[in-house]
Amino acid sequence: MINRCRLLPIAAAAGLSLASTSFGQGTTDYDALRTADQAKAMLAKAVAAVKADKANALDMFNKGEGGFRDGNLTVECFNVSDGKFVATGNPNSKKYLGIDGRTFKDAHGSSLRLDEVAKKPEGEITIVDVELPKPGPDQRPVPKQNYATKVGDLICSVGYFYWYNR
Repeated sequence: MINRCRLLPIAAAAGLSLASTSFGQGTTDYDALRTADQAKAMLAKAVAAVKADKANALDMFNKGEGGFRDGNLTVECFNVSDGKFVATGNPNSKKYLGIDGRTFKDAHGSSLRLDEVAKKPEGEITIVDVELPKPGPDQRPVPKQNYATKVGDLICSVGYFYWYNR
């Protein structure tokens, strides 16, 4: 029997070495291991893009261009005012654009906590744990940790899927 705890550091190291060569290049290797640090870095880049040119940033997020889709890392944005989902690089989530994300609940009843994020100062990060369908052909719900922050009149988040018992 294989001890998964012993394999985790090896798998993580292998995933990091592969991820570092493709980060920001718009990869679609949905199962490649991504990290919390990569998600936070993409969020920082997304915040800078929104501050520079909101309309262009939302377009890039929706298209997954400009380094805003890397494996299972994508940017999602919602309006602060009405909670409407205005951008996602996740092809599985396109059907939710225009829907009030404050009403969303995952299979366990967890929310995206948009109201909580909206009340915090701009730039303060909120960690949101949910289970969502991962990008790509296999849409079964898996654990995802999102990093969310307010930027202007938007709430933007980037999360990474983590699963070890496939």
